Amino acid sequence: MTPSFYAPERPVTGPAYSSLFKVFATIVTIGLAAYGIQVALRFPLLDYGFGVKALLAGSALMLGVSYYWFLKSTVTIDEHGIRQRWMYDRKVEWRDIRSAKMIGIPFLSGIFPPRLIVRTGNAFVPFNGGSRDILVEFAKISLAYQMKK
Repeated sequence: MTPSFYAPERPVTGPAYSSLFKVFATIVTIGLAAYGIQVALRFPLLDYGFGVKALLAGSALMLGVSYYWFLKSTVTIDEHGIRQRWMYDRKVEWRDIRSAKMIGIPFLSGIFPPRLIVRTGNAFVPFNGGSRDILVEFAKISLAYQMKK
């Protein structure tokens, strides 16, 4: 095992998205689904070609899958690194991290909490934090890698 620059005091696991963001995502999903139903009832979709039907079905499927993962996504910070379970899992080991920084949207941090952006070689990997424990650990990671410079 190679030594790493940072290791958390204890493993932390929590939701990747805050409760307010989940409420916002629910409202947007319901609105988009209602609009889709309205379009389906207003236009004769059976008269359109296969491509249009496939596009609408794919859009509805992607909306459902995205919504599911907004609700179920989790972040884990442990001695191995940072992992976010989502539609596709993101994983970065401590030894691969070159820098880390928290960024956020001013005045909207209640709905969209700050993210941890991790630089690994040539790639940037964002991690979302939806709980206080995760955000505190993100701040520690960010501070540790700023002091490393």
